[in-house]
Amino acid sequence: MLPLAVYRDFVEMLFSMRFPILGLGAVFVGICIFVSRALDNSLLMVLAAFGALTTILRLVTIAAYHRARPLLRFSELRQWETRYALGNLVSAALLGLLNVAAIAAHNPLIHMITVSLVFGFGAGIVSRTSVRPAICVAGLLTATLPTVAALLLHSLEPNALPLHREAFLIEAFLVTAIMALSLQTVAHLYRSAVDHHTARHDMAKLARTDALTGLSNRLLLRELFQDRAATAVRARSLVALHYLDLDGFKAINDRHGHPAGDALLEQVARRLEEMVRNDDVVARLGGDEFIVLQAGIGDESEAELLARRIIREVSRPYLVDGTSMAISVSVGIATAPKLGVELERLLACADAALYRAKAGGKARALFCLEADAVNADAEVAA
Repeated sequence: MLPLAVYRDFVEMLFSMRFPILGLGAVFVGICIFVSRALDNSLLMVLAAFGALTTILRLVTIAAYHRARPLLRFSELRQWETRYALGNLVSAALLGLLNVAAIAAHNPLIHMITVSLVFGFGAGIVSRTSVRPAICVAGLLTATLPTVAALLLHSLEPNALPLHREAFLIEAFLVTAIMALSLQTVAHLYRSAVDHHTARHDMAKLARTDALTGLSNRLLLRELFQDRAATAVRARSLVALHYLDLDGFKAINDRHGHPAGDALLEQVARRLEEMVRNDDVVARLGGDEFIVLQAGIGDESEAELLARRIIREVSRPYLVDGTSMAISVSVGIATAPKLGVELERLLACADAALYRAKAGGKARALFCLEADAVNADAEVAA
C-alpha cells in the first residue's frame, strides 16, 4: 500500500490534467463532426455530443477537486480517484466507438485519422496517468480493443483493392503491439514514480523530524506554528507554547549510559503524544528539551491544565531494560498572539519562564511574565 503522502501526490497529478483533457475533448468532438459529415453518419454527431458533455463534466470534476483540497484521508482520495477513473473510461469508450463506426465504412483516409487519435490518446494516457496503473490500463484497453476488433473484422470483408486484407491485418497488429508496449511502459513508469516520490517524502520527513523520537524538529515546528498562529488570529483564540525540560535526566545518563537515556526520551515522547489533541504539536528541540504547541484554546487556564497534566504524566516512573527510572519535568508557557506571533520570541519567553520554574524547585509550570518578555526581546535582538 502506498504511503498517504505519495498517494496524495499521485491523485493530485491526475487532477492537474485540465488542459490535456480539454484538448483531447475538443479534438475528439471535431473529428466526430468531420467524420459524420464525410460518411453521412448522424450517429457520430451523437458521439460528438457525448464527447463534449463528458469533457465538460471532467473539467467540472477537476474544479471541484481543487475546491475540496486539502484531502487528508485515504477514503477521500479514493473517492476522487474513482470519479477521475470513470471520466477517463467514458472518454476511452467513446474513442473506441468512434473507430468502430469509422472503420466499418471503407475510407482509408478516415481510418488514418481515427486510428491516429487512438495512438495519441494512448501516448497521452501513459504519460499522464501511469501513476495510477489500473486507470491507465483500463483506458488503454477500452480504447484499443474495439479498434483492433473493428480492423480485424474489416480485413475479412471482400474488397477489390490489392493487399486490402493484409493492410488491415498489419494495422491491427501495429495497434496491438503498441498497446502491449504501452502496458510495459506503464509498469516501468509506475515503479519509477513510486520510488521517486517515496524517497522524496522520506527525505522531507527526515529533514523535519527528530531522528531519535520521530517528533517534529525545530524546522517543522516553525512551519506548524505559523499555521496554528494564523488560525488563532483568525479565530481569536490562543496558542500555548509549552517549553519542557526534564528534571534529573542528566543523572540518568550519567548513571545508566546514553542508550538508556535515549530509550527514556523515546518513552517521554510517546507519553506526550498520547496527551495532546490532533491539532496540537509535540516537538523535540534536542537533548531533553521538548515543545508542546497547544492550539485553539480559549484562555490561559486551559494551558495551565495541560501543563499540570504533562508534569503528572511525565513524572510517572519509567521501565528501561528492566530498570525503574524516575524523572520530573519543568514547564515554561508563552501564549500567542498575546506575546506576539514570532516563534523565536515565544521560545525565548517560555524558556525564561522555564528557568524560573526550575530555579523555584522544579516540577512546576510558570507563565511568561512581562520581565521574561523584556529579556526575550533582548535575547532575540542579540
